[in-house]
Amino acid sequence: MNLWILTEERPKLKVLEVIVQQFLADSKWCAFVDNLRILPVVEDSKFTFTYEIIGVKCNQIQKIFLEIVSGTSSFVDYLVFFQEHKPTQNDTPLYLIEETKTDDSESRNTGVYQRITKFVYANFFYPNSQKIMLYNLRVKQKEKPTQTSIFGTRILKTLGVEILGKSFKDDEILKPFVSIKELIDFKSKMQKAPKGNVPITIKICDSKLSDILLPSDDISIYTPPSKIQISARLVKNGRLAHDPNIGAISGIAGALRELGFKGGIEIISHGLNQAQVGTKNKFIQIANLLNLSLTGLTIPKIEIQNISFCKKAYWHYEREGEKLATIFIHLLVENFSSGKAIFENHAGCEKGYFITSDNEYIALQKYENRQLYKAGDKNAIVFIPDLILLDPKNLEIINIEGKTYENRHKGIEELKNYDFIENEYIKKYYPTYKIVRSVVLYGGYEHKILEIEIGFLLNSEGKMVLGIKAPKIFIFSLKNLLDFWKKQ
Repeated sequence: MNLWILTEERPKLKVLEVIVQQFLADSKWCAFVDNLRILPVVEDSKFTFTYEIIGVKCNQIQKIFLEIVSGTSSFVDYLVFFQEHKPTQNDTPLYLIEETKTDDSESRNTGVYQRITKFVYANFFYPNSQKIMLYNLRVKQKEKPTQTSIFGTRILKTLGVEILGKSFKDDEILKPFVSIKELIDFKSKMQKAPKGNVPITIKICDSKLSDILLPSDDISIYTPPSKIQISARLVKNGRLAHDPNIGAISGIAGALRELGFKGGIEIISHGLNQAQVGTKNKFIQIANLLNLSLTGLTIPKIEIQNISFCKKAYWHYEREGEKLATIFIHLLVENFSSGKAIFENHAGCEKGYFITSDNEYIALQKYENRQLYKAGDKNAIVFIPDLILLDPKNLEIINIEGKTYENRHKGIEELKNYDFIENEYIKKYYPTYKIVRSVVLYGGYEHKILEIEIGFLLNSEGKMVLGIKAPKIFIFSLKNLLDFWKKQ
């Protein structure tokens, strides 16, 4: 049978190797894994929208395929299947994998809390799939984890999520909570939020006895009319969009349900009004799944009657977005030339680091002038490309703006925005390189490109079209790809 890996991210070799090694270890199979490559599969000179991963020799695995997908709400980064045929939404994945490059040293909340939401949501569709939180760190791991990291990690473990890619000196961090009381006690001892912020607190109440704390941890008393109140601010910029707190609430509530609590869970001090509560919001969907309430508000009911229909809503094969073309070019260049990406921000994917000439990973600044941006000047941000490629053979750096074919003229216009990143980063770290700006397109049915600013088009049929002035590395890499698949 075949191993199928579905992802909405640009697939990374290091992550793919971890996935393959995990699968081999769980299957107790022997294999040789060496020098993985991701090859676009070409038939009749057209891209099939499938990639083949080579470099794994195992008699029990025929081939390893990868496809780009998209999720509609809180979708994990990777779904992994082992089966003969291409997965459908009705197939059950072996693994649900969320990957992050963020450590405590960069953000206490992004690395843990914002990821928890995805597992809580995915568990509804695939409760029997193995869940993995994979840390693919590009910076040094913080030696002493924060209390937020420890709490979030233990929440993940309580939800049955395996942690990979991080090492902990204290094994206590990897222990799931064994009781509701233990979870609440741990949270109550954590450092309090700064003055003026709404702290996340958990309180056991009895709806008849007016908020009397229950001293026992006997599960039998955690049933209606008992309830738990969790305080957390959920409003941000006038919307239900406070992602770290949404993740924290989702994780805490999910863990409470996992530990056997069947009473009401009420979110207080959320700062929302009724108009900000809509059915398409991921938190409202999770609130329906976990039977949560918002104090003073009515949560819209979402009837989830047909699980097969809902799985189709959870993920689908991507055939519309611009990232199909930018990810294709990224993988094409890295696997069929000596070039590599030094920055990536493919549409809908996680923003990467800028890689310097000394192979250091640095985060790009967000604003040219933060004060002006906060004052309302939206042009004060740093405009960044979807992809920056390094061509060491021709000493060129290619700044790439990805767009759909119908938005090609907008892409050409946006090429004008790259002065800041070129002057502040590229020229600083790669002073001897020539800088080229190019648009990469997906979609339509054209077989030729007229605009000289467009370097490459991947059309809806999989036809790969080079622009009139395509970067040299595009031409070289595409020739190698076609030669590789050429039949004798």
